[in-house]
Amino acid sequence: MTRKTVALSLDKKIYEEYKRFCQENSIILSRKVETFMKNELEQNNKGGNNHGK
Repeated sequence: MTRKTVALSLDKKIYEEYKRFCQENSIILSRKVETFMKNELEQNNKGGNNHGK
């Protein structure tokens, strides 16, 4: 799988709190975001909407 580096604009306080949460729980932040995105796409596709497919 090819990886892509991206830049996001996030609320600083939320980002810092979530980053700390991930560090305390041995979670890789980028993988957590990737999993969220994948789940959103799967949920969306269950409704029959295949954006780009």
